[in-house]
Amino acid sequence: MNIILLGPPGAGKGTQSANLVENHKMRQLSTGDMLRAAVKAQTPVGLEAKAVMERGDLVSDEIVSSLISDELAAMSDDTGVIFDGYPRTEAQATSLDEILEQHGRKLDHVIELEVNEDALVERITGRFSCASCGALYHDTANPPKVEGVCDACGSTEFKRRPDDNEDTVRNRMAEYRAKTAPILPIYDARGIVTRVDGMASISQVTQALNAILAS
Repeated sequence: MNIILLGPPGAGKGTQSANLVENHKMRQLSTGDMLRAAVKAQTPVGLEAKAVMERGDLVSDEIVSSLISDELAAMSDDTGVIFDGYPRTEAQATSLDEILEQHGRKLDHVIELEVNEDALVERITGRFSCASCGALYHDTANPPKVEGVCDACGSTEFKRRPDDNEDTVRNRMAEYRAKTAPILPIYDARGIVTRVDGMASISQVTQALNAILAS
């Protein structure tokens, strides 16, 4: 099973990818992670990518395609793949088709976690964590049982991510829409796009994804 999982920051894509990796023994292929790993390992593609990045240029589609091809070649044929951050353009979508065909695979599903932007802003801007133990909280959905006191360790120090503010969240949403807009029509035309309510509970979204993979 080979899928593309789409969703804006805060939609739960990371959580659901982790569930798919654990429960379905899939591999998540993130272009950013693959680039860093290849550079660190000093593979031929990694050295090429490092030279490009050191010049301040964007890594080409050819380099990313080589990374994906190398990863697919190194894994067993029955290992499912989640593509993360790729493709983002029509050209990349074409390249992915060619890579998958070379490895005897095909793209089975493109799944988009849909969100309500205003509700997502509230979800993200309300997040905070214990500065001591890292326990996660939310202003309205999951506040500490005793205001100002961590349930887990009793600390009274909390922190918020500096980018968890409304302007940043809305900018990330706009960027997501701009990047996914070019590829969704391609896959819609093939009839392989399924949209899931990303505002549902984690367990409900997991159930929906499991049903899609089982179909």
